[in-house]
Amino acid sequence: MTFGIWLTFLLAACLVSLSPGAGAINTMNSGMTHGVRATLPTILGLQLGYAIQILVVAIGLGALLASSTTAFLVIKWIGVAYLVWLGIQKWRASGAVAIQSRAESAPHRQFWQAALVNLTNPKATVFLVALFPQFIAMGEPAASHAGQLLVMGITLLGVDILVMGGYAVLASQFKAFITSAARMRIVNRVFGSFFILAAGVLALYRRA
Repeated sequence: MTFGIWLTFLLAACLVSLSPGAGAINTMNSGMTHGVRATLPTILGLQLGYAIQILVVAIGLGALLASSTTAFLVIKWIGVAYLVWLGIQKWRASGAVAIQSRAESAPHRQFWQAALVNLTNPKATVFLVALFPQFIAMGEPAASHAGQLLVMGITLLGVDILVMGGYAVLASQFKAFITSAARMRIVNRVFGSFFILAAGVLALYRRA
């Protein structure tokens, strides 16, 4: 992979991470609720889910998901159900940050919740299946292809960490305005609605 091709791929990676999605919503929700530093488990969880998606594509299983209607539908609807569940949980949240239970803000809970958000998004898998071949130099040994995939995977994860960190910082700035349980309840319901909206978008997604 030449430097010029990598720069083009870097631009594509930035556009992918900056585009609104379930991961960005989850990060902003954590940033507003827990603060920037405490959002790290959420960001790392998202990267775990993303890394598994990248690995799945790299070893060829992504092609199976792209071609198998059954596999695609199973993962898609698991993702839809999980996002709806997250939305309902936010709607039922009690209110202000100060009165949330420790279990709700536990780092391990944030980590695994975020990992599942990315892991159950088949749209990302299909996108990666379509994206990777555009940047792999063909006619080279398999070892070279593996190296190129490794570079692209690291690039995608690095960019996503930076972008999600930016989303967390942006969202945390709104925390100063949350001075009452009533206002926080409204914020929770807004984010809950976003989760459900993301589920609706995922449910309507169809492969080309």
